[in-house]
Amino acid sequence: MKALTWHGKHDVRIDNVDDPGIINPRDAIIKVTATAICGSDLHLYDGYIPTMQSGDILGHEFMGEVVETGSGSSLKKGQKVVVPFTIACGSCYHCGKHQYSGCENGNPADNQDIARELYGHPMSALFGYSHMTGGYAGGQAEYVRVPFSDTGPIVIPDGVDDEKVLFLSDILPTGWMAAENAEIEPGDIVAVWGCGPVGLFAVQSAFLMGAERVIAIDHFPHRLELARKFGAETINFEQTDTYDALMQMTGGIGPDAVIDSVGLEAHGLFFDNAIDQIKASTFLGTDRIHAIRQAIIAVRKGGRVSMPAVYGGFVDKFPLGAVMQKALTLKTGQTHVQHYLPGLLDAIMEGKIDTTFLISHRLPLEQAPEGYRMFHDKQNEVTKIVLKPGQ
Repeated sequence: MKALTWHGKHDVRIDNVDDPGIINPRDAIIKVTATAICGSDLHLYDGYIPTMQSGDILGHEFMGEVVETGSGSSLKKGQKVVVPFTIACGSCYHCGKHQYSGCENGNPADNQDIARELYGHPMSALFGYSHMTGGYAGGQAEYVRVPFSDTGPIVIPDGVDDEKVLFLSDILPTGWMAAENAEIEPGDIVAVWGCGPVGLFAVQSAFLMGAERVIAIDHFPHRLELARKFGAETINFEQTDTYDALMQMTGGIGPDAVIDSVGLEAHGLFFDNAIDQIKASTFLGTDRIHAIRQAIIAVRKGGRVSMPAVYGGFVDKFPLGAVMQKALTLKTGQTHVQHYLPGLLDAIMEGKIDTTFLISHRLPLEQAPEGYRMFHDKQNEVTKIVLKPGQ
C-alpha cells in the first residue's frame, strides 16, 4: 500500500509499504477514506519530537471503512468509523476513570521506559507519533491497523459525509476538552492563544459552554477572521501588545480563563522567544513557551489556565511564582477522545457544532509531502488539509 513516511526533519515521502494485518484478536483493519494533517504533525516535521525512526508512517487524524476484524473486535465489515488518535484498552485503571489518554496498556512494554525516564510514567499510545508513544503506524496511508477496536472507534451513521465527522479523531474533542478544562462559567471572559484548528474549536466550545466573551490571539489575519465569525474579539500580537490589550478589554482584571493552543513552537519577535529559540538550536532547551508564559501572566487572580497545546520537555523561566501567588489552576493533557465522542457526534448531527469551515485544502494522499510544506510555510492561507487516499 501507499503511505506517508518520515525520513528526517522536513523530509516526508510517499512510499510503498507492507499492508497491515490482524495481530491481536481485538484488532481491525481500516481502509482510510479521509485523513488530515494536524498542527502536531508539524512538530514531527520540524524534528522536535524524539524517537522517530526513518520509515515511520505518519498521521493520527483519520477515518474509514472497516475491511477486516479480529475475533475480539466489536466492529463489522463495511462500517464507517472515526478512530481516536489516542489508543486505549478500555479496561485498565485510567480507562476505568475515562482518562483514556492515560491508558496503561496501549503503549507496548518495550517502549514504555522511554517516557518513564523523561516524565516519570510511560506516555499513552498514539497513532503515527514516535516510538515513545508506541511506535504505531499512522493513518496517512491507504490502510491502518487499529488496536483495541472494540474500545476506540465510533461508528458513523450511513450517509454522513466524511468531512463533517473527520475531526472527531482529534482536534474537535481537543478543543472541547480545552474549554472544559478552563471550567467556563456563564458570563466568563475567555482568552485563547492560537487560532489554529484546536484554538478555533476551543473558541466555538467556549461559547457553547456559556462564555460571554472570547478573545482570540494570533498574527495570521485569515485565522483571526475565522475566529471573528464565531463571535470572538481578536488581538493581532504583531500589531498590539497582548497583555496591555487584555487588561484594557477586561477593565484591568484579566480574563477569567485562558487557553494555550500554541505549544512548543511559539512564534513572534519577543525577547523570551528568541532566548528559547537559541537554547533549542544549541540543544540547551527543547520548547519555546512564550504563549503559556503570557497566558499565565495575563489571566486574572484566581483564574483558570487550560493548556491543550503540545509541549515536549524541560522549560526555562516558567512563571511558577505567578501560578502560586495568583492562586491559578492549571489543567492540561492529551485528550481523552473516547470519552467525548458520543456527545460530540450528537452535537454535529444536531447542527450545534460546525467542522467543515476549517478545511482549506483537499489533496490526494500522493500529494501529502506538498501538503506538509504548504501547512508549514503558509499558515495564513492553510488552515486544514484533508488527504483522500485513492483519489
